[in-house]
Amino acid sequence: MRVRVLGSAAGGGYPQWNCSCPTCRAVREGTRPARARTQSSIAVSPDGERWFLVNASPDVRAQVEAFPRLHPGAGRATPLEAVLLTDAELDHTLGLLLLREGRGIELHATAATHATLTAGTGVLTTLERYCPVGWTPVVPGKEVSLGGISYQAFDAPTGKHDRFGGGTGEGRVVGYRFTDEATGAAAVYLPGVQELTPAVLAELEGVDCLLVDGTCWHDDEMIRLGLAAKTAHGMGHLAVGGPGGSLEQLAGLPIARRIYVHINNTNPMLLEDSPERRHVERCGMEVAHDGLEVEVPAR
Repeated sequence: MRVRVLGSAAGGGYPQWNCSCPTCRAVREGTRPARARTQSSIAVSPDGERWFLVNASPDVRAQVEAFPRLHPGAGRATPLEAVLLTDAELDHTLGLLLLREGRGIELHATAATHATLTAGTGVLTTLERYCPVGWTPVVPGKEVSLGGISYQAFDAPTGKHDRFGGGTGEGRVVGYRFTDEATGAAAVYLPGVQELTPAVLAELEGVDCLLVDGTCWHDDEMIRLGLAAKTAHGMGHLAVGGPGGSLEQLAGLPIARRIYVHINNTNPMLLEDSPERRHVERCGMEVAHDGLEVEVPAR
């Protein structure tokens, strides 16, 4: 099983177009070592030939162009077979509209996400005017074979404000556990998590690779910088640093590759010479960059 990180930044990318925070200035001006990043998405494959997109970011066109294995073959046939969604956030779904030139899109999403994208944001309502959209309902706990790999979604409970419904029920945010059907190797993609509950941690048992939410270093990061009044928790994310942060909770887990994705433009661990980056690496974890490829080995 292979995983390609197409985009490793949170919504807005890095640098964010309207932000002059220290990390954005550093990557724009080249004053400190850092890489620009597009918005969060991965591609997963059982064999390097057939690929499944997990989240469709607004940067999807550039991400496909940067990855030759997703380029079209004869005519307009592509190796991209389906799109799986973790939630209905715009930075994870607006790219669906940019895939409208295809013959059709096979979409895997929970009922909650599907409802938001139809009656709420209207993304699917618009897309269906351009191409056929098939929907496979994603049910947390149910295993689904994609041929060579399978997935099992799990709920990532969130109290984040729902702009389009106001609910906090199951399926608003999910993670995916992918399993290589030939080798048993397993990888989890969890770009949005507000709390590492016992149920969520149980989903990480026996995993060989974890790609996990690394949005903010400090819970009050946006407030400290004077950019917003929201905390990371209030935006649906668990901070990386500090007591009870994800780094403290995940550093000791027996997982071969533990990689932060969905990193906000304000997070100092984006700077390769920062104390925060050094601390992450000392703890045996990684900070993803666009184009990172992982071959998940058999256990």
